[in-house]
Amino acid sequence: MDTKSQRNERRTDALSKERIVEAAIEILDIEGEGALTFRALASRLATGSGAIYWHVANKNELLAATTTDVITRVMTGVVPGATPRETIRTTVLDVFDAIDAHPWVGTQLSREPWQSAVLQIFEGVGRQLQELGVPESAQFDCASALVNYVLGLAGQYAAGARLHARETDRSAFLATITSGWEQLDSAEYPFLRQVAPQLRDHDDRDQFLAGIDLILAGIATVR
Repeated sequence: MDTKSQRNERRTDALSKERIVEAAIEILDIEGEGALTFRALASRLATGSGAIYWHVANKNELLAATTTDVITRVMTGVVPGATPRETIRTTVLDVFDAIDAHPWVGTQLSREPWQSAVLQIFEGVGRQLQELGVPESAQFDCASALVNYVLGLAGQYAAGARLHARETDRSAFLATITSGWEQLDSAEYPFLRQVAPQLRDHDDRDQFLAGIDLILAGIATVR
């Protein structure tokens, strides 16, 4: 076996799925989904595409693996000793922050509802609802309400990532939308005209958590 063959063999042996996923996340965060190719990944890892295919069959599998990696870290970060309600709020808020930090995660979560990452969120929320004392007959509906709310956010982030560059100025963007709402016909859109200033000044994270609290308040009545 020549030196070059030995070097290539060692490099392949040292390559792991974890390293591939880590490198893929770096590409996704910096350049977006369009830049994630097996050629780009091979270049970053200083290996051949064949070595990557040994661990990951295709791009869809790779995207699912990266999303699972991000969500797994979120779901294992729960603070011990917290009440079930606090744990639910912390968990879904951590998911919100993960989607905010990695917009491509929103795209992936909305792409396949029953992928591993979504199941982890569903399982984590469902266990806390059990601890909260929600009747078994209502647990699935309550968990679905919470998870679908999170996935709805994921879909919004996915749409936003497709339509607007990451560098888009949020304040300027919201000011433009608000201006459009304020010019709507007041007889046809009285509500939107009224809440337009709140759109301009709102905080996405606070608004998301307010929605979670509304759902949890409803769940409390089921208990």
